[in-house]
Amino acid sequence: MRLLPGKRDFTIPAGGIDSVEKITLGGVEQTVLIQAEVPTNPVLLFVHGGPCMPVPGVVSRGQDYAVSIATKELVKHFVVVFYDQRGAGKSYNKHVPAESMRVEQYISDCRELIDILRARFTQEKVFLAAHSWGSVIGLSVAARFPEKLHAYVGISQILSWTNNDTLAYEWVKGKAEQADDRKTLTKLEQLGRPPYVKNVKQWTDFRQPLVKYKSMVYSSDTVKLSMMTGIKLFFTSSEYSLKDVFHCFVSSYKLTYTQDLIEDFAKINLEAINKLDTPVYFLHGRQDFHVNGTPVQKFYEELDAPFGKEMVWYGHSSHMFHPDDARAIEKYFIETVRTRSLVTTR
Repeated sequence: MRLLPGKRDFTIPAGGIDSVEKITLGGVEQTVLIQAEVPTNPVLLFVHGGPCMPVPGVVSRGQDYAVSIATKELVKHFVVVFYDQRGAGKSYNKHVPAESMRVEQYISDCRELIDILRARFTQEKVFLAAHSWGSVIGLSVAARFPEKLHAYVGISQILSWTNNDTLAYEWVKGKAEQADDRKTLTKLEQLGRPPYVKNVKQWTDFRQPLVKYKSMVYSSDTVKLSMMTGIKLFFTSSEYSLKDVFHCFVSSYKLTYTQDLIEDFAKINLEAINKLDTPVYFLHGRQDFHVNGTPVQKFYEELDAPFGKEMVWYGHSSHMFHPDDARAIEKYFIETVRTRSLVTTR
């Protein structure tokens, strides 16, 4: 059964690319969306967050807002490539080996996709962007393979999952104390402090008070946004059936989150990177307490980036970007990232 398509925000004109394809990465078939008005434009590969929360991803076909960026204008200036990572969304398959859900495998998949795109579009380099969990993959690729990239853009960059969870713990504990929320304070005491590697349930249980106190969404008297804004994208997608939505929120989660993966999370330490040989940009929501931007600012200031670096804050956004900020990010990609990086010689 397929959902009735929602209103498409835009379509690709004749002569462009508007393609949903299956590509094998690391021995596993994964689903890729490629959209471009001009197929000779530079390639932009975007790595979604989660894991297993594939937006922007295949779900984004024809939809402008994509949680961390807008795309209607983006496809006029880039060959935009989104993919549902292994086991996620349209890439879900019950036969995907659970033991392959490892951080290094995700990094390898991304690197392999970059090489496929470079060959297909006859381009020496691509632009690489990533949001949240995807930024662990993205920054790792940028550090290891800078020669393949025009630039790297980390949106809501994660550097150390353990350090980030520690900051999130302090934030939500303060919120609960302010609200005299004894139930949440008791739960936090029972969970203990990060890292959360005892079991998957412990890791998941910590996210519940964060969601309760809206660590990912900022809303005020003048800025209105809710989690439903992002969730609705899956139900209005022309590419997602009810079965796909179920897999996205249930089956993919069960497949992806293994004991090995959460132990991998605890070992992530991208703060150890001290130099990047590609232009680098960090974009962060000022109200984001799900992935705190303070360590990113420090990392940015200390990073040796001989080909240029910049950090931009977006005041009306948390981890999920306000639509106005998402459009501002899109404009930044077009007017700043693309323009600066294509004139940089390396």
